[in-house]
Amino acid sequence: IILIKTLIIVAPSPLVFVSVALDKADDDLEMTMVCHRPEGLDQLEAQTNFSKRELQVLYRGFKNECPSGVVNEETFKQIYSQFFPHGDASTYAHYLFNAFDAAHSGSIKFEDFVTALSILLRGTVTEKLQWTFNLYDINRDGYINKEEMTDIVRAIYDMMGKYTYPVLKTDAPKQHVDAFFQKMDKNRDGVVTLDEFILSCQEDENIMRSLQLFENVI
Repeated sequence: IILIKTLIIVAPSPLVFVSVALDKADDDLEMTMVCHRPEGLDQLEAQTNFSKRELQVLYRGFKNECPSGVVNEETFKQIYSQFFPHGDASTYAHYLFNAFDAAHSGSIKFEDFVTALSILLRGTVTEKLQWTFNLYDINRDGYINKEEMTDIVRAIYDMMGKYTYPVLKTDAPKQHVDAFFQKMDKNRDGVVTLDEFILSCQEDENIMRSLQLFENVI
C-alpha cells in the first residue's frame, strides 16, 4: 500500500542532518542552547548497529549542523522545509520529531538520532516496523485509529506538495485510510494493533523490499 511505502522511504530522511547546511541564523539559534556532548562512543557502538568509525563520521556531521549537540523542533522543521521545498513539511516533521525524541525532552540529542537511525537503516524487520508503528501511533496508546492515520496521511501529502500530487482529490486521504484499515485491521475492530501491523507488512513483498532500501546508505 502506497502510504506505508511512502513512510518507509521518508522516515530515514533525517540523514539530511549530516548533509544539508543550515544558514548562520540557524547556527546562532542552536548555539544559544545548552551544549550537549554524547556519552562514550564505545557505549553507543554497543547500543547501535554502527561501528565506532561510522559513529565518528555521523557525530562530526551532526555537530557541524547542530553545534550545541541538540536539535529542537523548530530547527527540525526548518531542515525539513529545505528537504521538501514544494510542500509544507511542518506537520510531518512534528510527528517525526516526536518519534525521535523518545524521552519527550523537547530536543533530539545525538544519542537519540543515531539510535533511531540504527533501527531505520540496520534494524531487524520487526524493529523497523515497530518504529514505524510508533510514528503512526500519535497518542502512544498502543493502537492506530483512523483519526491518527488521517493526520499522518494529510501530513505526508502536505509535505510532498502540489507538484507531486497535482490532481489530488479532496477525498484521497480518506481513501488511503480506508485502504490501510482494510488491509491492516485483521479483526475489524476499528483499530490496528502492533501485531496486526507487523503481520500485514510482512505479507506484502513490496513493503519488505522498501525496508531494505537504505541499509547501505552509510
